Amino acid sequence: ADMDPIMEIAQKNNIIVIEDACQAHGALYKNRKAGSLGTIGCFSFYPGKNLGAYGEGGAIVTQDEQIASKIRMIRDHGQAKKYFHDIEGYNGRLDAIQAGVLRIKLRRLSDWNKSRRENAAYYNELLSKLNGVTQPVEADFARSVYHLYVILVDDREGLQQFLSDKGIGTGLHYPLPLHLQKAYAHLGYKEGSFPVTESVAKRLISLPMFPELTREQIEYVAESIREFML
Repeated sequence: ADMDPIMEIAQKNNIIVIEDACQAHGALYKNRKAGSLGTIGCFSFYPGKNLGAYGEGGAIVTQDEQIASKIRMIRDHGQAKKYFHDIEGYNGRLDAIQAGVLRIKLRRLSDWNKSRRENAAYYNELLSKLNGVTQPVEADFARSVYHLYVILVDDREGLQQFLSDKGIGTGLHYPLPLHLQKAYAHLGYKEGSFPVTESVAKRLISLPMFPELTREQIEYVAESIREFML
């Protein structure tokens, strides 16, 4: 997102901005790290993320000491001091094993992100030659770390099955927009409320993307897509 205009509006109206940086470990906006732009930044350490633990985990970052203090209490059963609960809270503490795994993996994050960007660039090069495939666009002010590599095609289900038959795994991130989820039905949105979002959700498909992906594997995926599109 173009964060400067968002932050300007927020500051004028005294609004707290919470950044969802759960898939953006190391991504940049105008040479500033994702997660450091808003009042609060949220990161996920779920195993499938760019920086993943071997179990559940996450982190919240902020430069506001009052917010940080409140979050520490909430994640520790509402305790300001052991056995003394000032508020209701939860067990959101990262266990030592996950912290140890993350500490080691953090050293490799920059190299992994570099590999993801190189893989995305090669996908872009190969898929740019295909009609009917819309590739991801990276804004001039941004540097993505490509947690996912998502394209748009008209026959998403057909392509997904075709690739599966060739041994290529894909994903759908995500097939049902938030405004159509049952959990938010009370808000009154319906199909047609956000036509662009709905169109994208019906056409998106995530291709294999991970640091160890080889050029030969990317070529195989791209050639398989070309074969399907003919």
